[in-house]
Amino acid sequence: MQKRTLGKDLEVSALGLGCMSMTSAYGPAADKGEMIRMLRAAYDLGVTHFDTAEAYGPFANEELVGEALEPLRDKVTIATKFGFDIDLETGKRNGGTNSRPGHIKQVAEASLKRLRSNHIDLFYQHRVDPDVPIEDVAGAVKELIADGKVRHFGLSEAGIQTIRRAHAIHPVTAVQSEYSLFWRGPEAELLPTLQELGIGFVPFSPLGAGFLTGQIDENTKFDPTDFRNIVPRFSPEARKINMMLVDLVKSVAQRKSATPAQVALAWLLAQKPWIVPIPGTTKLHRLQENLGAVNMELTESDLKQIDEASSKLKLEGARLPEAMLKMTGR
Repeated sequence: MQKRTLGKDLEVSALGLGCMSMTSAYGPAADKGEMIRMLRAAYDLGVTHFDTAEAYGPFANEELVGEALEPLRDKVTIATKFGFDIDLETGKRNGGTNSRPGHIKQVAEASLKRLRSNHIDLFYQHRVDPDVPIEDVAGAVKELIADGKVRHFGLSEAGIQTIRRAHAIHPVTAVQSEYSLFWRGPEAELLPTLQELGIGFVPFSPLGAGFLTGQIDENTKFDPTDFRNIVPRFSPEARKINMMLVDLVKSVAQRKSATPAQVALAWLLAQKPWIVPIPGTTKLHRLQENLGAVNMELTESDLKQIDEASSKLKLEGARLPEAMLKMTGR
């Protein structure tokens, strides 16, 4: 497995593993024993970077990752997140955000216990809290780093001014936001800012929440608990229109003797050497397929063709429901 560096010195596998879907968001939680085996298999296949959060479950995902990776703890990096208003005893979601410094430190302690670890490799603010200055947030994480409980500071779905202000207090190692051929918003301002500041980028939903795999069309029925049911871009009407992009990816995949997922991930990896996508899956064969993207070469001609063809497509639907979009880019 190739390695990449986030920020100044956080070395990770070129592809990480997003763990959220193992316990939430895309339907019922998967079998815990199977997921533990898959997490360990991911390491055997070369993955060293695993992404979780207190909010996934809540708490269940961190507990799963902690149990699975405990025997491998000194060989992997684990990223987790703080920032939602969740009762630390019951896991009850109170709605909204909470990045008060005292709460951040309580979340860190609770996450460390669930992760069965004495440190968090990368601690992201999950969403910007409009009620807490980002300088206070960065200061709290800086103290956790000084105490050895956290090693690197990250931001998720933050706007560029927030990133700059946070970075001035303590270096931001990585920013996590959605990015794929299905959503190219970061290209306008975010990627140039990260390049300027020397911050790594960790795209979530690098396969467009599964759409770019070619396994979803307008007739696909999602589980009632799957969050894609409320995403405008995943309405049946939008999917029907957006299949044009999938057809483009499929045509490249056929020519390269690859799968659409591999093309989509290889395209992301080709954008910048400091981009580390974190595709999620609950299936071992999909994990193996995704990892094949690391050794797939898209030539300059391939990339030009994809860019020229995709730029002519007008995709339908917002990437998130309006209420969730309001919490991003602040």
